[in-house]
Amino acid sequence: MVLIAEACQSGARKHKACELLEISVRTHERWEKLDGTKDKRKHAQRTPSNKFTEDERQVILDVVNSAPYRDLPPCKLVPMLADNGHYIGSESTIYRVLRDVNQLTHRQKTQRAKHHKPNAYVACARNQVWTWDITYLPTRVRGLYYYLYMIVDIYSRKIVGWSVHDVESSLHAAHLIKQACIDENVSEDQLVLHSDNGSSMKGATMLAMLEKLGVVPSFSRPSTSDDNPYSESLFKTLKYHQTFPMTAKFNLIDDARSWCEKFVAWYNQQHLHSALKFVTPEQRHNGEDIAVRENRHHVYEMAKKRHPERWTKNTRNWSIAKIVTLNPNKKLDLSKFENNREFELAA
Repeated sequence: MVLIAEACQSGARKHKACELLEISVRTHERWEKLDGTKDKRKHAQRTPSNKFTEDERQVILDVVNSAPYRDLPPCKLVPMLADNGHYIGSESTIYRVLRDVNQLTHRQKTQRAKHHKPNAYVACARNQVWTWDITYLPTRVRGLYYYLYMIVDIYSRKIVGWSVHDVESSLHAAHLIKQACIDENVSEDQLVLHSDNGSSMKGATMLAMLEKLGVVPSFSRPSTSDDNPYSESLFKTLKYHQTFPMTAKFNLIDDARSWCEKFVAWYNQQHLHSALKFVTPEQRHNGEDIAVRENRHHVYEMAKKRHPERWTKNTRNWSIAKIVTLNPNKKLDLSKFENNREFELAA
């Protein structure tokens, strides 16, 4: 900027001077503005103008490590200092200063809550692993909802049980899982049932029913919807179905039950599921999908024989993975499951 100023004072044109220094005139004009020479790139390293000085940071450390406050977290320390008429910094500032000097540790005798990832489960056939959850169904009264209980088999994606109630209760959940086990003829120690950590899922009535049926319970981590992906995906399909009454909403609970009955029939018997190579959950559940996919494979092979020049590689692969995992982890060894995919369709 000094060179350009000298050049312009000597009679040179600004754009010529900028061109010689390989910058644009617009860049020079931006540099001439107030704070124009500061690096304004998104990831530039900047020093905030209101940053605490080293003396102020030392005051925070001295107070935090003093006898009256050394066993307290900043969230309790700040209001106590305010009661005594002192302010050394905000709560977030104190947390930041302690983190910089590696003093942000648990200060009480109680242990921190540790939430481990739930156990991994593998389903190689139907009625081995189910997941379930509860979602809201809107009513015409603001703040009032109906509760849809829904159980899905992760192997076939079939809805094996559902019910709609006006309250969320572990008693309703217990009746639902019992009826679903009867409908699917589930025997003892055959099934794993995964759910969230809601009161209905972990209620005493529900847990007692699972123990009676010989069903192994499994639970997600708190506030971690990714641990229950199959139910979450099912509810998204339900809420985005073209007949779901987002604006009209449900008037009576019988209306909600009638709509859910139609949706379950459509989902199980007509919905071509993308994760199942576009066969219905009912076909996958009953084993009818094998014949359907073999027929599709045969159709594609015949089309390739008629016009081989149109096929540069093999025909479309209609096989499906024989195993379905729930919350897989690094310790899960899938090598013992031989022939993970159904290669017989590509033979």
